[in-house]
Amino acid sequence: MLPLVLICLLLVVQVALVVAEQLIVQHAAREGAREAAVWNDDSRARDAAIRSGNLDSDRAEVTVTPSNRPVGTPVVVTVRYRLPLVVPYVARFLPAEVTLTASSEYRVEREAQP
Repeated sequence: MLPLVLICLLLVVQVALVVAEQLIVQHAAREGAREAAVWNDDSRARDAAIRSGNLDSDRAEVTVTPSNRPVGTPVVVTVRYRLPLVVPYVARFLPAEVTLTASSEYRVEREAQP
């Protein structure tokens, strides 16, 4: 009975780690959208999302839409992050990694710089 209880506890720990990382991905999407709204610059938005979430840039994909954004229109930043599952012994029951996704929308505050 003890091994079953231990596996269940490790599974709960893994789920908690995934939920914590989802909150980080949501924060990254908000910061990226804020940066896109304030500066109207896709590269600054991508950098802000990666930096604010302290995400591995090899595992993160940040998209900024739409590409043409006049002042007052919404800009949406979506962050997709491939998270490896790291808790031992539960790997048999779960996939090797999960993809976390979060989006945030703000309104553009200034014209894009040439």
